[in-house]
Amino acid sequence: MPSPQPHPQPRPGPELRAALEAERAEALVRVAGLERELASALEAAAEGTADDEHDPEGSTTAFERAQVAAVLEQVRGRLVALDDALARFDDPGFGVCTRCGRPIAADRLAARPWATTCVGCAAR
Repeated sequence: MPSPQPHPQPRPGPELRAALEAERAEALVRVAGLERELASALEAAAEGTADDEHDPEGSTTAFERAQVAAVLEQVRGRLVALDDALARFDDPGFGVCTRCGRPIAADRLAARPWATTCVGCAAR
């Protein structure tokens, strides 16, 4: 007996593109803010005004800079993923898992419109 054919998933609509574009705009604002925060912290450190031992029980300014840099890198990575998703939005493969070839559930795309894998493959 032949295996049942998968039901084709409807093409993502304009609301998903709008969600991608809104998420991208938010990421750009966040990147700009984090870049300003990091630049300010680096400038303060270069001027020698930052007291790295300001609070023996708190985090050091170097640790705080490292945290900002890590978050900045994460947001930049999301921005790349969003740009990639927008670039392939009109391709027939958009919304199809790059690992197993099955459609990515609409709920997953609503939560993570840049997703390239289905929930099952992402969990592996």
